Amino acid sequence: AGQAVVIVEPGTPDGYARIIEARDRLTAAGLRIAAPCPHSDACPIAPGTDWCHFSARVSRSSLHRQVKGGSLSHEDEKFSYVVGTRFPAAPAPARITRKPQIRKGLVQLELCTRDEGLDRATVSKRHGELYRAARDVAWGDPWPPEGTG
Repeated sequence: AGQAVVIVEPGTPDGYARIIEARDRLTAAGLRIAAPCPHSDACPIAPGTDWCHFSARVSRSSLHRQVKGGSLSHEDEKFSYVVGTRFPAAPAPARITRKPQIRKGLVQLELCTRDEGLDRATVSKRHGELYRAARDVAWGDPWPPEGTG
């Protein structure tokens, strides 16, 4: 207990702005960013151009469906978040910031990386194991997955 601070906001531009402010305060207080960012440096997303957010599928009860006028048993909730820790964090080398685009023989990934900031990676069949892993990753996952090269 007391090992991390987790802050979650709606996955909107305003929610993301609050996350960036909270992230700045966490790093100013000496905490290390453990997720989703692969670094504790400034966010590479230019304010007003885009925002970092993720999606989670949430089950809806029959009452929830009725109140929202929906027919599906689930909805996809968008959210932004930050995790700060006092102990040394070992964040992923990169995080997938958009839904992977799977094409015939290749996968395109939008990434936030530890060293290059925002980056786009194209993983083709010739990458073998990495290509197979890229076909199975999801928006928000670390990249590359552990055990792949």
